[in-house]
Amino acid sequence: MVPVGRVGRAHGRDGSFHVEAPGHALTEGTELTVAGQAAVVERRAGTDDRPLIKLSAVHGREAAAALRGEALLAAQADAPLAEGEWLAEDLVGCLIEGLGEVRRVVSAPSCDVLEVGDDGVLIPFIAEAIRSIDPQARSIELDRRFLALDERQEQR
Repeated sequence: MVPVGRVGRAHGRDGSFHVEAPGHALTEGTELTVAGQAAVVERRAGTDDRPLIKLSAVHGREAAAALRGEALLAAQADAPLAEGEWLAEDLVGCLIEGLGEVRRVVSAPSCDVLEVGDDGVLIPFIAEAIRSIDPQARSIELDRRFLALDERQEQR
């Protein structure tokens, strides 16, 4: 299962809600899981940036409001990754030279962050900081200059 958005603010009385951080089209008929419960998108309105959906398993405004912030998950086959996208589990265990292995991927307000090595060094998962990712070789190359990593090591 892969995240395709989060339940946002309830809309109307029927259980519809806005989707925050949509990562998929969420068309009618899309099968999702929310809060451990299977559901199907019954209605889709709004825009691509701010979809408004009604799920089969959500009945009434209160039910939608109670789910606010919950992840919307879809089968990976229904939400394939685009070029340059990776699943968190593909990154965990990758080696970053001089820092160690990626221990986990943390979702932060502005971007995801890689927690690396025994010291828990935090690396922003942004294009400027990451030069390349090779999940088969289990390695990630950083732009050390952008991150000022070499300067930090010289100061030690």
